[in-house]
Amino acid sequence: MEEPAVSVLKRAVELDSASRFQESLICYQEGIDLLLRVLKATKDEKKKAHYREKISSYMNRAEDIKKYIEKEKEDGKYHKQIKIEENTKGFSYEKLFQQYLSETVSEVWIEDPYIRQVHQLYNFLRFCEMLVKGPCKVRTIHLLTSYDEGNGKTQQMSVLEEIQQSLKDYGVTLDVSYSPSIHDREIRVVFALDIVTLI
Repeated sequence: MEEPAVSVLKRAVELDSASRFQESLICYQEGIDLLLRVLKATKDEKKKAHYREKISSYMNRAEDIKKYIEKEKEDGKYHKQIKIEENTKGFSYEKLFQQYLSETVSEVWIEDPYIRQVHQLYNFLRFCEMLVKGPCKVRTIHLLTSYDEGNGKTQQMSVLEEIQQSLKDYGVTLDVSYSPSIHDREIRVVFALDIVTLI
């Protein structure tokens, strides 16, 4: 059990050093839990003292991170970035955004140059459905994307207009803008006080 604890805590320190505080906090908590189990199973008093010292050190750092995150939230500066590697599975919109969809959310801003192909438009529709079905009171969804440069431009505009009409039935305005200069595959969503960036 010691090896998994060391591995998780090592990852926590790496994430901490990279200023990925939310992720590091989760790793610290998991690592501390594993280290506590090691402590309980240890008979050697010298090792026990060593583990207690390490646990105390990691707990102090986790508490500092917790306070920092809370302060950032209170000041409206909280920013969380989630990197999703290509071909990774298990990241549903609900899983990624549910914690941010409170009743205080009224506007969502999305920048993604790749809302063009049928599957991309379908994914965008699913994202909008999640916002409408959630507890939040979204009134406006802003989408900044780029035009399909091929034959799909008409279909792209047509589908986005259909989504606009559909959202109107729920009292939600979809504001679509096009830019030829955005090219990075980045979805940037701003929720009232919290900012979440997906790359």
